[in-house]
Amino acid sequence: MDRREFGRLVAGAALAPAWVSASAQGVGVKGIRFSFMLWALEKQASFDRCVEIVAEAGYQGIELTGEFQSWSPEQRARIMTRMRSLGMVFDAMSGVKAGFAVPGQREEFRTQFVDHLRAAKELECPTVILLSGVRVDGIGAQVQRQTAIDNLKWAAERATKEQIEVVIEPIDLLENPTIYMATVTDGFEIARAVNRPNVKVLYDFYHEQRSFGNLIEKLEKNIDLVGLVHVADVPGRHEPGTGEIDYGAIYRKLSALGYNHWVAMEYYPTGEPIESLKRARVEAQREFGH
Repeated sequence: MDRREFGRLVAGAALAPAWVSASAQGVGVKGIRFSFMLWALEKQASFDRCVEIVAEAGYQGIELTGEFQSWSPEQRARIMTRMRSLGMVFDAMSGVKAGFAVPGQREEFRTQFVDHLRAAKELECPTVILLSGVRVDGIGAQVQRQTAIDNLKWAAERATKEQIEVVIEPIDLLENPTIYMATVTDGFEIARAVNRPNVKVLYDFYHEQRSFGNLIEKLEKNIDLVGLVHVADVPGRHEPGTGEIDYGAIYRKLSALGYNHWVAMEYYPTGEPIESLKRARVEAQREFGH
């Protein structure tokens, strides 16, 4: 964000546009709320305009991937003022670069996690997203699994004190061939071993479909450990309905299973962004309310 863009963001903090009330429209049945992972829009507009696009499309949340790490304290405070004026919150944020499953990154992970918690509190964000890091050749999968469990127990204790939830996110092997945790199956096993109420799994249907599939059965068996879902279609990472995933069936299953956390879109719009985001939200709400 350059100085001119930030100035526009601050200038808009005092006066909310007429469409701010649209964010209230995004609350569906069973308390489901909708957010958008902002990085998927940031090539199309400045940060402040991206925030407005998401709000105008009727969403209540925005997810970050480390953008906040370059903000000064003044910038953070003023951006929060802007978010409040739009009726928006930061519902989840990633940005810890060290992997929780990499033995050689233990101290780096823990230092970065403490900093991340501090930023989450300042941004009033209730959920942090963590990645496993790479597979380490020559040490064995069990060593990395135990490293993951130990680090996540440690992180859970500190996050509990701040009333923050941790979600661990698998990344598909096509996107990251060296990743340690590539499927939600491993994520659920690790979360169960950690056995802390504030450690859950981010179920990204796009990532899981690309490498493994069988999306709904895994939901049915593990819904108690699903803390967040991410939505994009395969192939292309575009909006639901452009590819092979039956999101109508997934939303109906989430509804039947009593899922009541955030539904976060993380896709590249193929058309006009506001209309695309709004349509994706409305279609999801319709299925949740079937």
